[in-house]
Amino acid sequence: MINLTTGPAGHRQDEDPRDPRTSPIIGAAIEVHRYLGPGLLESAYEECLCHELHLQGVEFRRQVELPVIYKGLSLDCGYRIDLIVREEVILELKAVEKLLPVHQAQLLTYMRLAGKRVGLLINFNVPRLTQGIVRRVL
Repeated sequence: MINLTTGPAGHRQDEDPRDPRTSPIIGAAIEVHRYLGPGLLESAYEECLCHELHLQGVEFRRQVELPVIYKGLSLDCGYRIDLIVREEVILELKAVEKLLPVHQAQLLTYMRLAGKRVGLLINFNVPRLTQGIVRRVL
């Protein structure tokens, strides 16, 4: 199930599930998952998803450094965004048994720190990929 809503924490609740910002990304991720299935490491899915996005002509940046801004000071704390697609969608990829609230918190924090409104959390370790996709809009 694609989770398109969040709680009452101020996130948009009625976003179109066919958002043109995320539909091509989700399609590419489904293609990767259909081909590989669950059970690999996150790094393998990232590599294959990048290849699939490239084949589809979708622009992206990979392993983007994300500084923490604290009281006006930019600090390099070693954070990296897995992918930023078309300079507007943050992708956080996982290959875990179960998505936890901390994973969603990580995505929302990355979105806020990077100044991006749309994010996808994709867990490839599921039988059907649609069960592992969480979409957030700030």
